[in-house]
Amino acid sequence: MRAEPIAEEALTKDTETFPRELYWRWLEIMLRIRLFEDASYQAYLQGKIRGFLHLYNGEEAVAAGTVTAVREDDPIISAYRDHGIALARGMSTRAAMAELFGKVTGCSKGKGGSMHFFDREHNMFGGFAIVGSQIAIGAGIAFAEKYRKSDRVCITFFGDGAINQGILLETLNMAKLWSLPVVFICENNQYAMGTAVWRSSALHHAGGLYRIAEPFGIPTEAIYGMDVEEVHRAVSRAAAHARSGYGPYFLEMRTYRYRGHSMSDPGKYRPREELDDFRARDPIERLRQRMLRLGYATPEELDNLEKKIEAEIDDALEFAESSPYPPPEELWRDVYVQENYPFWKEE
Repeated sequence: MRAEPIAEEALTKDTETFPRELYWRWLEIMLRIRLFEDASYQAYLQGKIRGFLHLYNGEEAVAAGTVTAVREDDPIISAYRDHGIALARGMSTRAAMAELFGKVTGCSKGKGGSMHFFDREHNMFGGFAIVGSQIAIGAGIAFAEKYRKSDRVCITFFGDGAINQGILLETLNMAKLWSLPVVFICENNQYAMGTAVWRSSALHHAGGLYRIAEPFGIPTEAIYGMDVEEVHRAVSRAAAHARSGYGPYFLEMRTYRYRGHSMSDPGKYRPREELDDFRARDPIERLRQRMLRLGYATPEELDNLEKKIEAEIDDALEFAESSPYPPPEELWRDVYVQENYPFWKEE
């Protein structure tokens, strides 16, 4: 059995457009993510990146459409497939690549690796390896924003593999009870590790994962996540709802990952025809064609942008390779906020 095709009726109509500058921003973000992940893939095969590596290829429209729909001071938190979201948020390719290489110049000083990207400057709060753990933390961040009486909204990402975790139900309940300014985004890429969503979720057969929020009275939608315009519209609606004091909003982004769960996953559990079907709807190529039809770009301009980002990625690789590893004393740093914590002693 194959993953079910995404409904075509959700596709954007050519009459619904955005400013030219926004299309170019989307394309730049998505190309940066794609080329960064491709370079990371090659560096891993060369032994320059070790440990876990979860790539975002195919899901770029979700990250790009989300960050353009919210404010820069809105906090964002994610699961371990976090490179794309961090880059979309504004993390430099140098800091991101250096972290994958385990270098001290990385966004988490080389101590976090692929699954623990963090960037306080850009309000990117991780990067969490425990499935579903960030869901409650995201609600906690939203609680803090409400307590401070700010008008910020916390965007909380998680995958379809976390949909059956009990912490999600507990968090939805509290978020609704306390009217927390949080937007829950489930990136349904059809597979939790190697298990297809149709094998693991009764919700999938009951209409969609988004329905999990319905019993709590939380507004919820299923979105075509391969279309950056649809993502932007949906997150704009959700963020406006949460920012206005009406409480949480839930979005299921129906997307697809081109590579395995991680680098150790050959992806033999899905047929080649399925992968080819989704690649034919590639979100980046879809956006390129849209821009050409609207007259917002020429083929030469599109090629020049890609070459520019390729040079940026090459620079990030060189930076990562030439950066030093963390010195031994870094092992004792950033463990506790309280510097004189009485139960910690360096040997």
